[in-house]
This record gives sequence, structure tokens and C-alpha cells, in this order.
Amino acid sequence: MADIIYSATGRRKSSVAQVSISSGNGQIIVNNKPVDTYFPRETLRMMIRQPIELVGMTGKYDIHIKVSGGGLSGQAGAVRHGISRAIINMDSDLRSKLKKEGFLTRDPREKERKKYGQKGARKRFQFSKR
Repeated sequence: MADIIYSATGRRKSSVAQVSISSGNGQIIVNNKPVDTYFPRETLRMMIRQPIELVGMTGKYDIHIKVSGGGLSGQAGAVRHGISRAIINMDSDLRSKLKKEGFLTRDPREKERKKYGQKGARKRFQFSKR
């Protein structure tokens, strides 16, 4: 019997991560690279592993991730969101645990658009009274 693959989509800023979890030995592959290669900063790797460690799944499942858009920080947030959602698809009893930690909430903060006639979203040209 083929093992079941649980999948979900996570988003943050302009990044989108497609996460699939299958039984295995704890490998995390991001865009066909090991997680340690793709995310060079330890804080980002720690952020990705948070939901896995919270529910005690470390070393039991392989996670394959396709992530695109945005920078590394946004991508790590999208991956964490996607992993959390995939865990719920696998076992809905873990929902309350993940919800309490805030891993299921899609971070709504987006980049504000630049306004016409100005230098940026909030930046204005210097005011001169005379």
C-alpha cells in the first residue's frame, strides 16, 4: 500500500509554499534542496521546525516543500504556515495546539503600495514653507 501524502498551502507576504508530508525519517526538502542549504540562517530553520517539534513529529515524516515569491524570511513564514496546515490535514486533534501557538493564522501584513507623486508608501518630499 502506498503511503498517504498530506498536503497544504501556506502564505506570508508575497511568498507561497506548497507543503506535502509523507511518512519517512524526518527529511525536510525545500525546492529540491535540503533545508540547511536552502535556508542559511539558523533562525529561519528553527522557525520552520517549530510546528513539527510542537506536535512531537520530529524524525517521523518527510516534508517536501515547493516555495516561490518573496524573500527568505517571507518564505520561511509561508513554509511554517503550510506545515501547520498539513499537520491538521493529517490529524485534526492537533488543531487546538497549533492554533494556540498562532501557527495557523495567516500573517496579513503586506507591503503597502507606493503613492503617486511621492517617494514611497509613506515617505513624502520635504515641505518648504517659503
